[in-house]
Amino acid sequence: MDVFKLILLIFLVVCAISVSLTKNLLTSIVIYMSYSVVMSIIWIILESPDLAITEAAVGAGVTSILFFVTLKKIHAIKGEEDDVEAKNE
Repeated sequence: MDVFKLILLIFLVVCAISVSLTKNLLTSIVIYMSYSVVMSIIWIILESPDLAITEAAVGAGVTSILFFVTLKKIHAIKGEEDDVEAKNE
């Protein structure tokens, strides 16, 4: 079990560093989601299920959805409508 904990902690550090170094915003959000999921697994290992559920719901769920909606609003993510309009032009 100690090896598993060490792997999770290393993954957390790698996620934190890669989020700050990634230039693509969509990739950063996906890495952030994986960070939150791993953090919720760590909370479960530490026998704190209330924090694990909160981390999974807020960190990987709600916050990531808000990030995706924000990227869509600022046109950083192209939708299907944009692709159709580009083909018609």
